[in-house]
Amino acid sequence: MRRTPRDTEQSARIISRRGLLLGGAQLGFMGLLGLRMRYMQVEQADEFRLLAEENRINIRLLPPTRGLIYDRNGVILAENEPNYRIVLVREDAGDVDAVLDRLDQILNLDPETLDNARREIARRSPFVPVTVADRLSWEQFAEVAVNGPALPGVSPEVGLSRIYPLDTDFSHIVGYVGPVSDYDLTKGYLREDKDPLLEIPRFQVGKTGVEARMEHDLRGGAGTKRIEVNAVGRVMRELGRQEGRAGTNLRLTIDSMLQNYLQARLGDSSASAVVMDTENGDILAIGSAPSFDPNKFVRGISVPDYKALIDNEYRPLANKSVQGVYPPGSTFKMITALAALEDGVIGPEDTVWCPGHKEVGGRKFHCWNRGGHGDVDLYESLTESCDVYFYDVAERVGIEKIAVMARRLGLGQRYELPVSAVKRGLMPNKAWKLEHRDAEWVVGDTLNSGIGQGFVLASPLQLAVMTARLASGRALLPRMVKSAEEAEQPAHAAPRLDINPEHLRLVRKGMYGVINSRSGTAYGSRIVAEDIRLAGKTGTSQVFTITAKERAEGIRRQRDLPWNKRDHALFVSFAPYDAPNVACSVVVEHGGGGSLVAAPIARDIILQALYGGKPPLSAYPSSQRGTIRTRQKKLILRDPATLAGERSRA
Repeated sequence: MRRTPRDTEQSARIISRRGLLLGGAQLGFMGLLGLRMRYMQVEQADEFRLLAEENRINIRLLPPTRGLIYDRNGVILAENEPNYRIVLVREDAGDVDAVLDRLDQILNLDPETLDNARREIARRSPFVPVTVADRLSWEQFAEVAVNGPALPGVSPEVGLSRIYPLDTDFSHIVGYVGPVSDYDLTKGYLREDKDPLLEIPRFQVGKTGVEARMEHDLRGGAGTKRIEVNAVGRVMRELGRQEGRAGTNLRLTIDSMLQNYLQARLGDSSASAVVMDTENGDILAIGSAPSFDPNKFVRGISVPDYKALIDNEYRPLANKSVQGVYPPGSTFKMITALAALEDGVIGPEDTVWCPGHKEVGGRKFHCWNRGGHGDVDLYESLTESCDVYFYDVAERVGIEKIAVMARRLGLGQRYELPVSAVKRGLMPNKAWKLEHRDAEWVVGDTLNSGIGQGFVLASPLQLAVMTARLASGRALLPRMVKSAEEAEQPAHAAPRLDINPEHLRLVRKGMYGVINSRSGTAYGSRIVAEDIRLAGKTGTSQVFTITAKERAEGIRRQRDLPWNKRDHALFVSFAPYDAPNVACSVVVEHGGGGSLVAAPIARDIILQALYGGKPPLSAYPSSQRGTIRTRQKKLILRDPATLAGERSRA
């Protein structure tokens, strides 16, 4: 069909409209693109610049420097040493197994170390650095750094690790640190702590002792560092860092020289001792034997080493000075005496006849002296430790008033010291027995409690507090942290005990006779120096009940018993008698007798505390000086200043 001019004109008009619409659409689309580009490049420039920075820059936490711990004289007890380690970030590593294999070829890692690293990497967030290996030598550290380009996501770092230069002397006081565990985060003392540092694998926190109880002060606050990474996550450079807040340095009340002597004097026995300042309550030394090396726990203790500690019947991991609770035995008799004096049921001149036993309700309560002591007054009963005298006095004064006096002197209380598992002990009364034993209190319970047996339990710390209060007449509280950083923590003046000073004087006089009277139970452990006189009280607490026939066998029976069935040996003391400034308690588990075992240890520790160094032989009885000289030569003592010099040279 032939097209007419009119048809051609109409077709051109249609094409022009379509072109116009298409061109308009294209122009509109280009306009929208331009507007969008302007919006993204101008109005949202800051946001997208931040996103780009996040892809290029990583921010990582920097663990703070843990606070140091010193003794009262500035001797360092816990410090930090460089620790060369290798960390890996899964998000930056790509093929983790391949990277670990190459790292193993360089370091020849233990298979268990690699398995632990793989488990830790799998359970942590991809961006959290995981420590693959630590405590590397400088050569190993440098080799990893040189091979860095072949190890994406791997970074060699220099951190700090804890070290305890006086190791066994302070293991139960300072404690030790270790990696944060799941228990710490879910059930332990860190469970409510939201510090992101705790999420860093192998970040060390206090596990026991001062390290654990003062964790928040010692830890400090995290710092941060900004690092630039390339497209594959390789660290290119560090852009900047903000150092964290270092932990607080602590100064304890402990004297490291005295602490070293105390641990050496306790030796390999299962024992504990506490030395306390009777003027302000400062704990000058507090030890538990046998001890252990806390550095092994920081580095990762081996299974055989840990099993040896667990299987040891002397329980080296337990801090017996605060965790161990024992029947105080005759060291409790001063409490019974004071309760009776305060109640007016006895006077200092009143006597009790001791035939060797007291019979109540058809049952005989025996005195340690089977033949009896005859007529004894307060002074003689303390000096010779007559059980019958205190049976009689306890029956007259009653358990309720004895319990009140015991708590007034520090028993049955839990003291807030920065060490682990401080026990409250037990000072029972009628209500306690009814609640916990579902039984009525009987007179036999009172007699047993009156001589520190039965249900009564006390720790060496509590016995030291009791002795310090008897010596000072004040309600002293034990203190172990002397200062934080440079801020001195003053010891608050303790109020006077609500006890007649004359009654305290009478009891102290009896304690003087225990050691300085020829009939005293600890006469062999006296101090003969003119300016120092020791006062104290022996104690022997039964581990199990023995029959009258067994009792008749006496010391030989104790010697023949298995170790864990022998009596505990206790001794409490203070010096100088005329102006007390040091109190001490010693407990030797299954030692047999307080006068023979615990008293000599306490005497030696107190002399060390008072002389501030090696006590002169003239302070000891002349008949004992040869034995003392031999013992002093055998003691392995360490001078902290010498140790510090050896470490700096190393």
